[in-house]
Amino acid sequence: MIKAIIIDDEENTREILTGVLNLKCKDVEVVGYGKDVKSGIEAINKYKPDIVLLDIKMPDGTGFDLLLRIKAESYNFHVIFITAYEEYALKAFRFSAIDYLLKPIDPNELYKAIEKCKTMHKDEFRQKIETYSYNSDKQGENKKIVLKTQDAIHIIKINDIIRCESDGGYTTFFTASSGKIMVSHSIKDFEELFSEFGFFRIHQSHLLNLAFVKRFDKREGGYVIMSDESVVPVSRRKKDAFLTIINEI
Repeated sequence: MIKAIIIDDEENTREILTGVLNLKCKDVEVVGYGKDVKSGIEAINKYKPDIVLLDIKMPDGTGFDLLLRIKAESYNFHVIFITAYEEYALKAFRFSAIDYLLKPIDPNELYKAIEKCKTMHKDEFRQKIETYSYNSDKQGENKKIVLKTQDAIHIIKINDIIRCESDGGYTTFFTASSGKIMVSHSIKDFEELFSEFGFFRIHQSHLLNLAFVKRFDKREGGYVIMSDESVVPVSRRKKDAFLTIINEI
């Protein structure tokens, strides 16, 4: 059996999570609870769980405060954060590829998060938390993003990304120092994430970091040459907006 503990200051949330796990995740046993940082640490040390369902905001601190008080080498468990945060605050989670569930809890989302934990190496969590912590101390384009491929986990700086190119449900990152990285996410997800970091969706299949634009060629409808000499087409409906932006740089 997979051992889980729930750390949340709301009794109703603890009951709902327990009920859903009992109903949908037959191989998961809830072995303990915590209602704040102090009792949460005690529960982790006592029960040695495989999965921790962890609230963000609690009376005596946050879920991250709890993790900071546990030695990094003791992260022998997966964490699924429980949060009522607004969308703007969730961007940091998404950059770090940290799993989270929004309140009120969706049973299907909880099930999918648990199933994802089963296939994830436990060292991944430490890497994600380290990236989250790094991003919390950085501003703008100096932040990092976690990109998970079939073979590895890549942690790269936003300002190292030259461009992104989509192919169906996959997106390939072209970076200045890490080569090409393909992930199984749509380019639309990254367009939203990078909207405030100087990126522009110039074509249905292409998202550019404007800092790496070398020149715009007007021939054949227009295309962009990037600093790595890659050539990217410009869609007709994006052309005017693109030219306005680069003229303002």
